[in-house]
Amino acid sequence: MNSSHRAPRPFLRATFVIGALVFLAGAAPPALADSAPLAPQTKIRLTIVQWMQSRGQYERWDALGGEYRISDDGTISLPFLGTLFIGNLKDTDLTSEIGKRLQEKIGLVQAPAVTIEILEYPPIYVVGDVTTPGQYSFRPGLTVLQSLAMSGGPRRAKEQQETHSIQIVGELREIDHSILRSTARVARLQAEMDGAQEIAFDQTTGADQQFAAGIYNEERIIFRARANALERQARAFTELRDLLTTEISTLEEKLTGADDNIKSVEDQLVSVKSLVQKGLTISSRQMDLERLLTTYRSDKLDLVTAVMRGRQAISETTRNLEGLYDARRSEVATEAQSERASLDQFKLKRETLQKLLITDLGSNDSVKSLVDDLPLTFSVIRRSDGQINQFEASETTVLEPGDVVRVVQPRILENAPQADTGQSFETQTLADRAVQ
Repeated sequence: MNSSHRAPRPFLRATFVIGALVFLAGAAPPALADSAPLAPQTKIRLTIVQWMQSRGQYERWDALGGEYRISDDGTISLPFLGTLFIGNLKDTDLTSEIGKRLQEKIGLVQAPAVTIEILEYPPIYVVGDVTTPGQYSFRPGLTVLQSLAMSGGPRRAKEQQETHSIQIVGELREIDHSILRSTARVARLQAEMDGAQEIAFDQTTGADQQFAAGIYNEERIIFRARANALERQARAFTELRDLLTTEISTLEEKLTGADDNIKSVEDQLVSVKSLVQKGLTISSRQMDLERLLTTYRSDKLDLVTAVMRGRQAISETTRNLEGLYDARRSEVATEAQSERASLDQFKLKRETLQKLLITDLGSNDSVKSLVDDLPLTFSVIRRSDGQINQFEASETTVLEPGDVVRVVQPRILENAPQADTGQSFETQTLADRAVQ
């Protein structure tokens, strides 16, 4: 019976051993088959397993294992072991070194089993004449041609030039509209300065007639609104001046009546004084007439003051009415001057863009096609042993983590013959059609 209980022990031990070997074999990725040196910034997972004789099974050292990243100076910091310089150590050498150090550090009879799994490689960089230069993830077996495909392929000069021409055409259309608006605004301001009843716009041709009609209609609305506002302000001043004139006429009539009253009271006062001296009437009658005369004279002074104030108000109203037109003419002249300056800038910018478009349209398409057909040249910049080396590469060159791929497209446009000056008229016509 005892032998029957002991029989499974060798079987269980063999099972543990086989399972551990399977585990260790599965932990090693295919990328490590070539045992290439680990590049800086490589992220790894370290797994340490030891056979426990007393328990008859393998145990993982999770305290020492885990994820680590190799520093730029080629070192890795491990718990208990400290900093370990990798240098040109391959993965097999590194695992042996870690196991050996653990054995010496702890005093083990047998070194533990150490495996390394690469989780993340340093990226590669694609620069030069590619569509989208930048940083890309590395995978084992990556070639230069594959990195070119990852970056969107070679940059096409012809397509870029066509895109540039389209952008110029769009800017020219926008500038043409700005010139049309500015020209219409200048025409409206000139009509305001001349005191005209209508605005004289320039005739437009081509596809912009409908757009120009809308702009002209807006300027006519602004012209009428500003003219009506000015007319209302002038009418208000004119009506105020007429009202003041009427008030002054009324006050002058009152002054005439006041003079007559004063004359009548003065005549009565002379008669009463004579009668008082002869004793034919009482002196109180004389005093009443003198008070009445003083009142009439005071009222006359008030009327004179009111007339003077009314005439002063008429003068001020006349000045405001005249200043209203002067201020409007000055304001319109300032706006016209500023608008003409903006119009000149628009025309200068349009002329410059037209020259750029003519240059693009007049380029030699056969030369550009020849450039597109020429083969690309590749070079790889690689860091090795602390040094940076650059070498020529081909489409099948296998890359390593951290490599920089430079793609160069041939340049022969500088040596291409210049376009014939006799084509200037044709290119100008083509540019005009493109803008329209």
